[in-house]
Amino acid sequence: MTDWKAEVDKRKADLMTDLQTMLEVPSVRDDSKATDDAPLGPGPKAGLETFLGIAKRDGFRVKNIDNVVGYVELGDPDAKETLAVLAHVDEMPAGTGWDTDPFTPTIKDGKLFARGASDDKGPGMAAYYGLKIVSELGLPLKRKIRFIVGTDEESEWTGMTRYFEVEPAPTLGFSPDAEFPIINGEKGNITLKASFEGEQNADTVNTLVSFASGERDNMVPAEADAVVTSSDNEAFVAAFTAFLDKAPVTGEVTTDGDGIHLHVDGKASHGAWPENGINAGTYLGAFLATQTFDGAAANFVQFIADDVHDDTVGAHLGVKITDDVMGALSMNIGIMNFKDSHGEVTLNFRYPKNTSAEEITAAVVKGAEMHHGTAVAGRAMEPHYVSPEDPIVKTLLNVYHEQTGLPAKEEVVGGGTYGRLMKRGVAFGAMFPGVQDTMHQPNEFIPVDDIYRASAIYAQSIAELAAQTDD
Repeated sequence: MTDWKAEVDKRKADLMTDLQTMLEVPSVRDDSKATDDAPLGPGPKAGLETFLGIAKRDGFRVKNIDNVVGYVELGDPDAKETLAVLAHVDEMPAGTGWDTDPFTPTIKDGKLFARGASDDKGPGMAAYYGLKIVSELGLPLKRKIRFIVGTDEESEWTGMTRYFEVEPAPTLGFSPDAEFPIINGEKGNITLKASFEGEQNADTVNTLVSFASGERDNMVPAEADAVVTSSDNEAFVAAFTAFLDKAPVTGEVTTDGDGIHLHVDGKASHGAWPENGINAGTYLGAFLATQTFDGAAANFVQFIADDVHDDTVGAHLGVKITDDVMGALSMNIGIMNFKDSHGEVTLNFRYPKNTSAEEITAAVVKGAEMHHGTAVAGRAMEPHYVSPEDPIVKTLLNVYHEQTGLPAKEEVVGGGTYGRLMKRGVAFGAMFPGVQDTMHQPNEFIPVDDIYRASAIYAQSIAELAAQTDD
């Protein structure tokens, strides 16, 4: 019987070296630097090439598809069934507030700090070493294994969409991009953008010059900035100072020839759990709504204040809903911008089975229209669920329990992973119960010992699932 933990112990140093190599690559999608050779920017391409280079060094068959997605393959290429492990090498923008350089992996107090450490380079490398162990032990495989890596999971899933366009769908698989013991259900996901147009009256008491908060729809903004001109700077500054005294945010205000500069600091969080953050943008918008503006500026800040501020369940928009299996709908306001009399608010919803993207869209459109705005829907993904009776769920839960001794049961979450791209796909680790979730936040980390624990679990899981067939 294979001692999976012992096999990981033999490779600890190599695993950490390869992981640190990956973490040193800033692989944030940047469309402003996109080229024909790097469609998502140089960072994602570099992350993909670095990962595939490690796998090629280790003797695997590898393929790079258009520099947006790639895979590592083990087993008979002609095998009827495919087990897939789906990970991603891109990451969120680093943002501010780090105690260390986010792209210089640093181990402190048993934790590895870096952007991507827990989402998803750490878990991805742990799973890759699980595959590496299976390969080096020469274990029998009835299914071929493909370790597929995307390059923009944190945005539009362009890479993985491309994979499923040109390659056959796997039989089953998992994504090491969430938490243990397992996630066999993922809520639906839709992003909408509300827009507000209209010139501001030059004679109005206040004019909103600009407003900026957030970088991604699936991240709670930790910062927000606005520039305002006012006929009474002193009164405006006093009002903002009073607001800061009472609100659960911090900030500062300065004045110069361009106007009054407002800054708010909140708390970042993954957009799937917006209740864990403090949205700096909506707090700043709610404050501005207490002041006198007109045109698009007034509609923009009133929409924020009336329809989305301090509301992570969509109650103000009338979409608060809960499903017995999938839980409650959640709403994150990820991006808010205003400039040149044009404002935009980006809303991301994670929703259960008993509502729909169409119902949510209708509610946002209605809310925007109440403030003389419009709203359009972007990409949407339907809720995903794999039965607890499916062999992949049973196998992974059994392995997790066997190696940890911890309770193993299924779970449904609002986060969206690549697991949902497969009919029999789930998310599996690598965050263990009780570990602080720092995904999408400054000072992101993963406990070092958890990397090795997860790798042993992944090795056994890959071995067992690849030894099965549906025949």
